[in-house]
Amino acid sequence: MSGHYPNTRLRRTRASAWSRTLHRETLVTPADLIWPLFVTSGKGVEEPVATLPGVSRWSVDLIAERAKEAVKLGIPVVALFPNTPPDKRSDEGEEAHNPDNLMCRAIRAIKDACGDDIGVLTDVALDPYTSHGQDGLIDARGYVTNDDTVAVLVDQAINQAEAGADIIAPSDMMDGRIGAIRRALEMGEHHNVQIMSYAAKYASAFYGPFRDAVGSGGLLKGDKKSYQMDPANGDEALREVEFDLAEGADSVMVKPGLAYLDIIYRVKQEFRVPVFAYQVSGEYAMIEAAESVGAGSRDALLMEKLLAFKRAGCSGVLTYHAPHAARLLGAST
Repeated sequence: MSGHYPNTRLRRTRASAWSRTLHRETLVTPADLIWPLFVTSGKGVEEPVATLPGVSRWSVDLIAERAKEAVKLGIPVVALFPNTPPDKRSDEGEEAHNPDNLMCRAIRAIKDACGDDIGVLTDVALDPYTSHGQDGLIDARGYVTNDDTVAVLVDQAINQAEAGADIIAPSDMMDGRIGAIRRALEMGEHHNVQIMSYAAKYASAFYGPFRDAVGSGGLLKGDKKSYQMDPANGDEALREVEFDLAEGADSVMVKPGLAYLDIIYRVKQEFRVPVFAYQVSGEYAMIEAAESVGAGSRDALLMEKLLAFKRAGCSGVLTYHAPHAARLLGAST
């Protein structure tokens, strides 16, 4: 049923700020944010990432300080990504299993500093550890193998869980890895460790600055199109999500975010499960570029994007702008 003009004027409820607030359908709060953080070697180290203005790699001690900052801002989860030194990278990515690697040390430091006041999400994939920059093991042809990689990812996930990770987030896109990791977590009595699956991760052009941040960009041999999804495909994303949920994922992620709002919406409508989006490095860099040349306002662009994610069906968003967004949201309340 719809009214008729002039009895119905849709602009009536938009005429003043208080009315727009009252009738707002979508709300973003700091509790909707996950803050990705890059970990590097050393102590007291901050290394700015050139292609991500305003984003740095932090040594383990300073990562703990960022976690404390997140708690104060009301951000419930930080996500960790290591910049493994070149001398610790190898074709097999063995450093991923080291219980004293950058990832595990950062997990422990955050838990020591913040306890259960914040959740720690950890990336499971081999690209931060391999000398070739691929997310898995490669054969003689350079093809990323599936089952052998899954076995290694299971060990990596358990290593992180034993260090204290709260959410395991496999970003590798190997078939069957969610079920294998879930079984290993159950067998290891990590019953409450969640899995947030990168269920629909596309072979995107928006990842470049991230690869710089974790040190894999210049190493990558070939591309990742044999395991990450074709940007042309939507129905396939639903199959990926269905499989991961059946194998034990507690939540799913669509990556990148803004160019795939249709996928976020379809996943939410089809499965009614927690769906997260990753506002990836290329998206972040575009906002910063627009701000730097006066082509757009950082604050306005950021908040409009976050609203778009929530409106499409997201339970939360991973964004490098998380602390800035949290401050904006705090100032608006």
